[in-house]
Amino acid sequence: MPIAGGGRRGPADPVKALMHRHRELCERAVDPLEIAAGLEAHGVTDRTAARFRHRDVFSLAEELYARVPRGNGAPPARPAHEPEARAGWAGWTLAALAPGAVAALAVTGLALTEGPVRLAVGVAGALGLAAALAVAVRRGPLRAAGRTVPAARVWTLWLLAYALGGDGLLDATLTGGPEGPWPVTPGPLLGLALAVVPAAWCARLFAGRARRRLVASRGLEDFAAGTRPLLLAAVALHLAALAGLLSLTGFAAGALALGTLLLVARLLAVHGFPETAAAGLAAACAGEALALACVLAARVPGCGFLGAPVRALTDTWGPGAVPTLVCGVAALALLAQATATLSRASAHAHPVGRRPVTPRASR
Repeated sequence: MPIAGGGRRGPADPVKALMHRHRELCERAVDPLEIAAGLEAHGVTDRTAARFRHRDVFSLAEELYARVPRGNGAPPARPAHEPEARAGWAGWTLAALAPGAVAALAVTGLALTEGPVRLAVGVAGALGLAAALAVAVRRGPLRAAGRTVPAARVWTLWLLAYALGGDGLLDATLTGGPEGPWPVTPGPLLGLALAVVPAAWCARLFAGRARRRLVASRGLEDFAAGTRPLLLAAVALHLAALAGLLSLTGFAAGALALGTLLLVARLLAVHGFPETAAAGLAAACAGEALALACVLAARVPGCGFLGAPVRALTDTWGPGAVPTLVCGVAALALLAQATATLSRASAHAHPVGRRPVTPRASR
């Protein structure tokens, strides 16, 4: 294979030493892109590649891929890199439609029933929505098999439950209650459920365009510079779709912030950063729980100051300001992290079903 810079190799072969150091990575790789991603994760940069007489990490990875023997000498068949390539886009699109369909049926049932029957419909709707969400995120672009933190499911359910009744509970608590059932607002939750479809398509758009960018890029910095706008465009497109759906079902700024948070967290989990995603969701849950706890603690004699910040916020902007602020800050924090981590080659060049190597800071 030609070596950048020309000339024949001398007695010392630096690429051979690198090949032995990363032999397992090179032998398991399904294409040069996976080797490039692994090298980047181990701190190899384009500048490092120049010391091996290559113009960038991708060129170095191509030589490593060509030089490492694999069984009978034939390279392994290249697998599908995206779940939807195997299952078909129609299948995962139907799965993504399920949460919205279940939520719509539940909201209709709640509007047509009263008393114990209404309670039963609400419980059945909640269980059905949870099951539909589980199905939706196990197929297609939102699939992150083997790369999730179990606690993230709990945080997600908390955030969705707060979107349904958190504002009513906070308002009742601020006025001395709750003394009974507090009002719930199913409209925003319905909008979030319907938004699973655009979320899946935006995730697919980002993954596909990033993958094509990875193939065409000639350097890690070039890839990163082209991938960051793709991520921001995908998030902005989903934000616009979610805003449109919420305008039809019951607009709530808190639901808009929550939908953005859930999408960015899922993108991080899908591309190999589930711990970061779970931390962002947990922080949002802690913020909402803290707001309720502070209002309750303020009822203790001498502790009224604890609830003052929440009361001031809700007096000015209403109870919905709490989830808007909490989820908005968490979403922005995760998005900032995602622009750094998801613009790395190691977040995109791994085959489905194999967890990518977590990138470290380049040396």
